[in-house]
Amino acid sequence: MASLWHVSVVVVLVLLGGSDANLASPHRSQLDVNHKKPLQTFRPFNIAHRGSNGEIPEETAAAYLRAIEEGADFIETDILASKDGHLICFHDVTLDATTDIADRAEFAGRKRTYEVERGNVTGWFVVDFTLSELKSLRVKQRYTFRDQQYNWKYKIITFDEFILIALYAERVVGIYPEIKSPIFINQYVKWSGGKKFEDKFVETLQKYGYKGEYMSEDWLKKPLFIQSFAPTSLIYISNMTNSPKLLLIDDTTARTQDTNQSYSEITSNGYLTFIRNYVIGIGPWKDTVISAVSNHLGHLTDLVARAHALNLQVHPYTFRNENSFLHFNFHQDPYAEYEYWLSKIGVDGLFTDFTGSLHKYQDWTAPHQMKAKNAEALLYQISYMLKDDGY
Repeated sequence: MASLWHVSVVVVLVLLGGSDANLASPHRSQLDVNHKKPLQTFRPFNIAHRGSNGEIPEETAAAYLRAIEEGADFIETDILASKDGHLICFHDVTLDATTDIADRAEFAGRKRTYEVERGNVTGWFVVDFTLSELKSLRVKQRYTFRDQQYNWKYKIITFDEFILIALYAERVVGIYPEIKSPIFINQYVKWSGGKKFEDKFVETLQKYGYKGEYMSEDWLKKPLFIQSFAPTSLIYISNMTNSPKLLLIDDTTARTQDTNQSYSEITSNGYLTFIRNYVIGIGPWKDTVISAVSNHLGHLTDLVARAHALNLQVHPYTFRNENSFLHFNFHQDPYAEYEYWLSKIGVDGLFTDFTGSLHKYQDWTAPHQMKAKNAEALLYQISYMLKDDGY
């Protein structure tokens, strides 16, 4: 708990400082990665999906702090934009499902219907509210079968605040932000100088020193994966940053929001061969890798094998502990699901709502496997082990 409380104090001070605080200039000694435990690189990555949102409302400072305490390698978030152009951490383009917007009488007249990914959606949209207005809202747990005690206690956070949570951790913690709904955001939010959502996204990362190819010295100091369901966004930013990128993959019958391609086409050998020029991996929905029939595991596709043959990493989503999300084959045991995906299928990282469960499983089954990808990673891993032993 000591690490969590140390980071909590710092983050609370930053958040109380308001959105105009100088977030890009934290005290150098507090962010010196040379004196932190490095990112582990010897086993698949534990990716905290929207933070530890199985316990605490998603994409809040508290959910990310909890995930770091529980051992996350990366904290993951969805990036959207407010009406006045600020980047925020929020999953849905509407505020309805996870905030108290419906109870705010002053915002009753803001309900709209917009076309989102070729379908009409009605609700209170993020793009119709300023950052100040969004900060006045409180968030709640998405699922009613999860712990409700933290409802209405936390605010929406900005991309800057999210980054600082990772940078102020007492060990190196990676970030995994998504360029969320870029077609929609660019349609309704405008920035000066003709800049796009993607430009602002990359500028924010570069402001904090995120750079470098996967497993480079720069990357190991500030680990980053950039993700998106929109392949054109990933191609666009490839001219701005060499940080590693992953293409997210939905159900094969769904279509991409930007190019209107089916994900069946996106997962073809031809397209994977093309997109690997811009990304280092894919993030498929679990049921795209192995189909489900009446909540039983169905046919295992060759997607992971084909991706690995092209030297692409595979980070499937989303792993959840509750029985309602577990196929019957796993006998209501989330550890059995982890074992299946890590040992049998052999993926390179997992998006999970329950960071602590995955961390415990990996500590039990792969505590000291040395599979460093290059000399730099090997040196970092040796350093990590020495610090664990008190040196």
